[in-house]
Amino acid sequence: MPKPSPYDPIAGLYHDLWADWYLPATRRALETLFFSQIPTGASVLDVCCGSGHVTRELVRRGYHVTGVDASTELLARARAELPAVDFRMMDARHLILNREYDAALSTFDSLNHVLSLIGLRQVFAGVLKALKPGGLFVFDMNLEEAYLADLKQWSVTARDEDVSLVRGTYDTATKIASTELIWFKRQAGSDLWERHRSLVEERCYKQQEVVQALAETGFVSIEAAAATDCGVAADLGYGRIFYSGRRLGVREDA
Repeated sequence: MPKPSPYDPIAGLYHDLWADWYLPATRRALETLFFSQIPTGASVLDVCCGSGHVTRELVRRGYHVTGVDASTELLARARAELPAVDFRMMDARHLILNREYDAALSTFDSLNHVLSLIGLRQVFAGVLKALKPGGLFVFDMNLEEAYLADLKQWSVTARDEDVSLVRGTYDTATKIASTELIWFKRQAGSDLWERHRSLVEERCYKQQEVVQALAETGFVSIEAAAATDCGVAADLGYGRIFYSGRRLGVREDA
């Protein structure tokens, strides 16, 4: 039985609250690092696709997409909006796929949710195996300074049908960042409110640790670039690094 994801209880909050945040802020960076490198019609593996915010853009650009995520509730929302996409419930550390892809993408510091370096190497190994020779892998992760910038104060969003509270904390000893989310949602046709709560953990890694793990896994042409240098505004880009690497070899149609 798969372990429940901490995103399951607050999937509706996640899907609505961050629908129009990450992609508009990072579009310029993704255009340079990924979209301009991958031709229309290519096959793309969307690793930790969540509820499909970036998947939707991949489909719009004409890619053939497989999305994988560990949250059943986030995937349910993704499937509802993108029924033609091949979505699969899967832990990114244990990818089991029956085909190879031209490229892979993982966004919104999803891989910071992997809490050990061993687990991160497992993700990289699985993605490498899933790529065609010469295939490109692009992802972003947060450095420690991104978590240290969190003010540890509650951020409140109030709407007619729900109220959400989000607060981040960071432990410098363990390198673990914790985001506490509390979501009150009005039940349809009544004045009763349902309370949902979740705690999401991420771990920060040094840039050299990530690069070394990619190299040890077998990736080549590895590059790392600060998000702010790629056109991402500081509110999202501070302390965020975009990484890329390729599977060794040349595609037959290149």
